[in-house]
Parts: sequence; C-alpha cells; structure tokens
Amino acid sequence: MPLRVYHLQFLLFFFFYSFSAVLADDDETAKTMEEFSGYPIHESHLWSRNSLHLLSVDSQSLQKQINELSTFSDTAAPAVTRILYSEKDVLARRYIKNLMGLSGLSVREDAVGNIFGRWNGYEPELAVATGSHIDAIPYSGKYDGVVGVLGAIEAINVLKRTAFKPKRPIEVIMFTSEEPTRFGIGCLGSRLLTGSEALVKSLKETFDNQNISFLNAARAAGYAKDEEDVSSVFLKKGTYSAFVELHIEQGPILEKEGISIGIVTAIAAPASIKVGFEGNGGHAGAVLMPNRNDAGLAAAELALAVEKHVLESGSIDTVGTVGILELHPGAINSIPSKAHIEIDTRDINEIRRNTVIEKIHQSAIEIAKSRGVRLSKFEIINQDPPALSEELIIKAMEAAAQELNLTHKLMISRAYHDSLFMARISPMGMIFIPCYKGYSHKPEEYASIEDITNGVKTLALTLAKLSLS
Repeated sequence: MPLRVYHLQFLLFFFFYSFSAVLADDDETAKTMEEFSGYPIHESHLWSRNSLHLLSVDSQSLQKQINELSTFSDTAAPAVTRILYSEKDVLARRYIKNLMGLSGLSVREDAVGNIFGRWNGYEPELAVATGSHIDAIPYSGKYDGVVGVLGAIEAINVLKRTAFKPKRPIEVIMFTSEEPTRFGIGCLGSRLLTGSEALVKSLKETFDNQNISFLNAARAAGYAKDEEDVSSVFLKKGTYSAFVELHIEQGPILEKEGISIGIVTAIAAPASIKVGFEGNGGHAGAVLMPNRNDAGLAAAELALAVEKHVLESGSIDTVGTVGILELHPGAINSIPSKAHIEIDTRDINEIRRNTVIEKIHQSAIEIAKSRGVRLSKFEIINQDPPALSEELIIKAMEAAAQELNLTHKLMISRAYHDSLFMARISPMGMIFIPCYKGYSHKPEEYASIEDITNGVKTLALTLAKLSLS
C-alpha cells in the first residue's frame, strides 16, 4: 500500500510539472490545477491577465485629496505656496503621513523629513520605490510633484483592490524640498539620500533670506535634532531595485500631440550659477554716460550673452535662463553700484552644457573689463550630470501603457526631478502625463483627472511588474 501511494504521488507530481507550461495559457485550467496541487502556476502572469480590467482608480477621492492638499498654502487659491519647514509644509506632511497610514503602509521619516511609506512584499528582497515632492514655489500650482505623491499612494490602493500581493516591497517616498526656494538647493532630500557629504557640510553654513539656518529651520519643524542626524539619511547604492516617478510633463508636447503617457528616457543635466558685479554707482543725473561704471548694465549684458551662447550650442536641448537679477541700491535715480544675477542652464549633454558655462564665464570677465566694473563673484552652485532611465524600467512602463491601451511616446525631461538623483543609487524611470498648455510653476497649472487616472494606472501596473520581477 505505501508503494502504491508513492507511485500515485509521483505520477501526480510528474503530470503537474510536465503540463504546467501548457496549462498556464488556459487560465481556468491553471486555476483548477492550483487549487488541486496547492502550488501557484505562473502567479504573476495570471495576475496581469485576470486583474488588468480590475485596475480601478478612485478618481473622485484622488481629486479631493489634491484639492485638500492645496489648501495648505501661504497664498490664496488658486495659487499655492508651500515652503520647506514652514507651518503649512508641516501640516501638509501630516496630511501625507495620514494618507499613507490609511492605505496600510508602514510610515517612517528621516532626519530631514523625507517620508517613506512601505507595503511589505512576501519575499525579503530589494524594494521598488516611487514618489515625488509636495513643496511648492511661491504662487505656483497644485499638481507639480503632488500627482507623484498622492498618485503613488493611490496606485498602491489600486493594486490592493485587485488583491495583488507584491513580491518585492513597494515604497512611496515624499522627498523633502525638491524646489530650491528657501535655501537655494534643489532636490535637497533626494540629494542627501544619495550620500552627499559635501551637501551635509554646506548645510551647516546655509541660511535663508531671513538669516535662519537650515539646521534651526529643520529643528523648528521637528527634524535634525542633532547635527550628525543629517548624514543618517544616506542610502546605499542598490537600496532599491527600481525607482519610478509619476509627474506632470511641465511642457506642452503630450497635450499638443494628444498622447496620454510620456515615458522618460533621460533627464537633462542642470547647472546653477551666481554672478556678481560691482561698480561705482552715483547720481542718475550728475554722472555723465562716458564716466559711468554701471554694474546693472554689466548684468544686463551678461543676461543677453547667456541667450547668445545657448542659441549657439547648435542643439534645441540646450537652454539657459536668467531667473534673478537684483540691483543695489535699487532706486530709480541711482546708478547701480552692485548687481547680482542667477543663471540656470541645462542640457541632456553634459559636455555641451559645460561648454556653455565656460563661455558665460568668459563673457562675464570680458564685460567686467569693458565696462570698468569688478566681477566680484562667479560661483557654480551645482553642476549635476544627466541621468538615463534604466532600459528594463522603460520596457515595463511601455508594456504597462500598451496593456492599458494608452497612447505613449518616449521623451526627454528637460526639467529636473528627484529621479535625477535617485538614479545615482537605483535604476530609474519616469512617467509623464499631459498638463494644460504645458503650464507649471504658476496658478494656471492643471492636469485633468482623466490624465491623472491614466498616469496612476500606468504607475500601478509598472510597479506590479517590477515588484514581481
């Protein structure tokens, strides 16, 4: 009798494993075999085929959350102003942590306020991460960054509604201070996560325009209780198996072409420059034109030189902007004795961008000499390399869009994002959705709930694929 039982078990085992590849194409038969044997057959394949139509976004709730988050602002609607470690920023952070908790995520914060919400997987492997930021420059809109945080939380809810079980953990990250508004450092939270010792050092001597230090501002918001805490946020390379960020395009291409999803292949390399000129100043009426050493005109001439050098690069991907120009003493009847300008230049080609920076520097030297003023400062604040999306993640995003029957295209991000820095410690990818006329960083910024829903579905399916890989 024991021998017969053994033979029967062997035959069942042989039958099951010999035909599982064929049965996997027949969902009903495979389901029966799973119930009979107690073993899953191509679990990820069955989930994607049977559950794709169940990807349901609670669009009404998501739009409500976007609207509610926009009320944590230092300016009246429709504008949003949410500056790092301000009272409104702290309240907005609590709102995000509460939503993460309601979605069943385990929540933690690091020493600078990066917030993590984790959905544990059934195997202890490297997590798949997603997320963005919620800080907002003065008088901006309510979608930049926010879609990538609230949309990520909703993407997890979408997967949970289908009874999906992640193999790899999935983690949502809300990054601290993607915008450089308060301390002049963009992507502060993600830069620190990548282990920048130089940034930790500089933060000890960094102040805002109210002369409040970064560390004191962080402490007032409940973070960085000890100076050494800041370096505790560092993450090792390989902490995540993948990072995917959902974001509005912040440009007009997707809307103009009627395309639902943008799949980012590369993020342009940004650089920031601070320039100062010092002249003699004087009375606007008493000092004759041949005798002037006008720092304001030197700054204006350099601003035009920036445009010239960018246009001469030979590439549409090279851009330059003079976003700040300040004159001292700032009186209509006084010749400027000091001028301060800040320049932003970007390109997907690091060498080409650096060539433009060198030309700008040479122009600043020549302008100072020809106008008889002193070039008091030419400081490159940051000069970051570009980042390429991981091919495996690009394919996962493309497959997700195709399976959802959403039109999509490969494209470059000319704005920089936290993904630029996450690429230093993890394979990276980005999903873009259209926004109205490409508007961003202004109250008119808008993305339709239909486009947001498409983005969340694409993100959810991408995360599922990466979690099961």
